[in-house]
Formats: sequence, structure tokens, C-alpha cells
Amino acid sequence: MEKIIEVQDLVKEFGDLTAVKEIDFHVKRGELFGFLGPNGAGKTTTIKILCTLLRPNSGQVRVNGYDVQEDPASVRKSLGLVFQESSLDENLTAEENLRFHGNLYGVERNTLKKRIDEVLEMVELSDRKKGIVKKFSGGMKRRLELARGLLHYPQILFLDEPTLGLDPQTRNRIWEYIQELKEEKDITIFLTTHYMDEAEYCDRIAIIDHGEIIALDSPDQLKSDVGGDVIRIKVNGQEERVQKEIEERYDVEVRSNRGYLFFEKYNGEEFVPEFVSQFREEIRSISLNRPTLDDVFLQLTGKELRDETADAGDRMRMRHSRRSD
Repeated sequence: MEKIIEVQDLVKEFGDLTAVKEIDFHVKRGELFGFLGPNGAGKTTTIKILCTLLRPNSGQVRVNGYDVQEDPASVRKSLGLVFQESSLDENLTAEENLRFHGNLYGVERNTLKKRIDEVLEMVELSDRKKGIVKKFSGGMKRRLELARGLLHYPQILFLDEPTLGLDPQTRNRIWEYIQELKEEKDITIFLTTHYMDEAEYCDRIAIIDHGEIIALDSPDQLKSDVGGDVIRIKVNGQEERVQKEIEERYDVEVRSNRGYLFFEKYNGEEFVPEFVSQFREEIRSISLNRPTLDDVFLQLTGKELRDETADAGDRMRMRHSRRSD
């Protein structure tokens, strides 16, 4: 398949800090591509370079055939952006927000009215066309932002945490729109999310940590690389001693996170009874699961992605709370 995003030897430095370290990856046209990483990993810096909001120190980046440094205007015309935090003008109507965006991107007047109606119908907001945005629910605002990102026929849609803070029903509806876009509109979607169940929808996922891409593959392949069934236990004190004893007895790497010990074993169902008999006094609880993307992320980075994004979510909720006071 044709490559619509190509990144080679990309480097971005901020003084003495190297935020992105000679990374290479590509995104295929029509692909749903996930970009995951803990806070400070280089994810946001990379995305800003792709969207021409930052200039790299070195390397080559091409988006829809255009060099991001030599022809940033053409790159921007190729992109639709849905930011993590709302950038709508809440004092305007839905239609006015879309018309402003269309004018900004040079959508012809005769086309714009029809296009506004099309995208509003797509996200089921036609009946709120004349509605003031500040009266919309959070889910409605998110749907309007998605409509705005699609208004100018972008080749690539960047979605930065598109469902953050939404209720499960609205999250599911947003994902129905995303899946429809991928299947019907021949659009490439570049996604960041900390919901690992959403990352499962991606065709491929790149995981970045400390400025380097440490894994890139399909969700199924990444999970198969974990190395077996995931066993999670909680012990009655002396966690370090038990961790060391398990590692020595079974020749496995045991990780500690959030008060639990994790390790992988093939044929976990057969292993667990023997394991429990050996550690009967130490075990408070035990569970066995097939590998998930959470397990992949934890194994590769030593962190859970939801832990890294919790503080950011709390800060966003605090800002909204202050605005409403």
C-alpha cells in the first residue's frame, strides 16, 4: 500500500533534551494507525512535527507526498485535526463554527453549505445546526469537532484522545463514526488514545518511549510477542522476597506494579495449580489472563499507560471545574 506518512531519522531537541531520537516509521494510506506512549515519551512532539506545528532538528518527514518543512501549507491542507481539548467557539452555533473552519481552509462557498449539512448529518447533529455550542453536551461537542475535522476533505485525520472524558455509550458512538470513515471514505486515521480497548481497533500500533519507537506491529502480533499467559498475584507481605523466589524457581521475569506481581508462562492453566501449591501461604489472590495491549505496554515500558494519563485527565477536569465556578 502507498505510504501517506513517511518519517526517517527524525530528531527533535529542546536545549540539552533530545525529545525524539532518530525515529523511523510510516503510515499506509487508508490505515488506522495508533501512536501510544507514556507522558514525556516524545509522542506529542512527533505529532506536532507531522502537523507542522514544530520544526525538527534533523530527519525527513513527508505527509501526503509533501515535505513538512518545504511545503507546510500543502501538508496542513491534507490534515484534519481533532485536539484532546475542545477548540470550538462556544459562543457560536454549530453551523457558524463549521463555516469559519471552511473559510479558513478555503472551501468554496457553493461547496461549503452542502458540506456543512453532510458532516452534521454524519455525526447526527443536523437538528442542532443553529444551536449555540455552549449548550451542547460533552459528547455533542466531540461529535461537532469530528465533523469540523472532516469538513475540508482531509486525506489524514489526526485524533488526539478522541473519546477522553466521554461516557461509554458516547465513546462507542464516536468509534462507530471512526470505523465508518475508515471503511467508506478512504481516509487515513492517526490516533492517540490511552484506552487500550480502543487501540485494539488499529491496524498497526507504534509504541514510543524515551524518544524511541520500541515496538511497531499489529495488535495481535504485539500481544503474541508478550510470551505467554499473564499471571497476576497479590501476596501477603514480603513482596520482594516472593518476587525473587518466583524468578529463581521458574526462570521468569517478575514485574511489580500497583501492588501486584506479574509474569508470563505458556500453558498457564496447567501451571497455576502447581504454582499455588508451592506458594500457598504467600498468595492472597491470583488471576490468569491472555495477553492484552496493557500487558504489552507494561512489558515494554515498565508502566501502565492509564497511569501515565490519569494526572492529565485530572488536570483537565480541574480546569473545566474552575471554568464553571
